[in-house]
Amino acid sequence: MTTERSIEPRQLGATGPTVFPFALGCMGMSGMYGATNDDESIGTIHAALDNGVDLLDTGDFYGCGHNEMLIGRALKDRRDRAMLSVKFGALRSPEGGWIGVDGRPNSVKNFAAYSLTRLGVDHIDIYRLARLDPQVPIEETIGAIADLVKAGYVRHIGLSEVGVDTIRRAHSVHPICDLQIEYSLISRDPETAIFPVLDELGIGVTAYGVLSRGLLSGSAPTAPNDFRAHLPRFSGENLTKNQPLIDELKKIAAEKGATPSQIAIAWVLAKNPKIIPLIGARKLSQLSESLAAVQVRLSTEELTHIEDAIPATAIAGTRYSEDQMQMLDSER
Repeated sequence: MTTERSIEPRQLGATGPTVFPFALGCMGMSGMYGATNDDESIGTIHAALDNGVDLLDTGDFYGCGHNEMLIGRALKDRRDRAMLSVKFGALRSPEGGWIGVDGRPNSVKNFAAYSLTRLGVDHIDIYRLARLDPQVPIEETIGAIADLVKAGYVRHIGLSEVGVDTIRRAHSVHPICDLQIEYSLISRDPETAIFPVLDELGIGVTAYGVLSRGLLSGSAPTAPNDFRAHLPRFSGENLTKNQPLIDELKKIAAEKGATPSQIAIAWVLAKNPKIIPLIGARKLSQLSESLAAVQVRLSTEELTHIEDAIPATAIAGTRYSEDQMQMLDSER
C-alpha cells in the first residue's frame, strides 16, 4: 500500500456535479445478495458520508421501494451531505420478478413522484431510466425528465446500459450527465464503441460491477435469494474456469500490499478520470476496504501487467443470463 494522499474529486461529465472518486451503490442493502440489516446499512451510509462519499446510487425497484425508504431514513438529518442518483422504470411482480420496463412520459413523472416521497426529498440529483423501453422513443422519455428538470424536481439526467445510437439521440434532447454501465477488469466492452462517444459528447461514466458482483474478490453466492446464483460467471464450469483469473488477481494484490477488491477498484479509477466507480458496500468493513482503494496508485506499467495477466477475453460466461443480455441496448 502507498502512503495516504489527498483525494481529488471528479466531475461527472461536462454538465454534472463534482463528486468523491467513487459512489456508494445501495442495491445490496435491499436483499439482492441475501439477508441484510437496515441498521447496519444506515450505519454504512452514514460512515460513507462522514468519509466524503457524497453520491448514493439507488433504484425505485430495489426491494420494491425498500431501498429508497432506507436511504430516506439515513438522510433524514443530513440531506445536504448527499447527492442521489435514482434509476426508474423497471417493473416488478409481487414475487419480485422482472416484468418489463416503462419509459412512457406520464409514467416517468409518476415514478418520480413516488421516489421523491419515499426518499423524503424535494429533488433528485440524477434521474435515469434503468433500461431502454423498446416501445417508447428515448426522446420522449428524456423529454419527460427534462420537464422534471424545468420544474425543479430533477437536477441532472443520466442514462443506463444503452448503446451509441441511444446516447446520441438522448443527448440531442437534453445534456446527459453520465451513463451508468457495467465496467470492470473482466467486463471491458464499453471501451470499444461507447466510451469514445461519451468522450466526444462530454458525458461521464458511473461504472457498476467493478468487482463483477464479488467474483473478483472471491465472493460467491450462499443465500438462496442471492441473484448471483443465476449469473453465468458464477455457475458450474464457468466458475471453475474463472478461478485461475481470481487467483492471479490475488497474487497481484499481495505483491502490491493490497486486497483483490482494492486492485480491481484502483484499476477502474486509473483507467479514466471521468469514471466514477459504484461501490456496493453493504457493511462497514467493505466500505473501509473500498475507501483504502482510493489510495492505491497503479502505474501505466502496472495497469498493463494486470490486463495481460487477467485478460477480459479469458472470462467464462456473460455478465447476465442470455435473456437479460438480449434486453440490453448497450449490447446491440
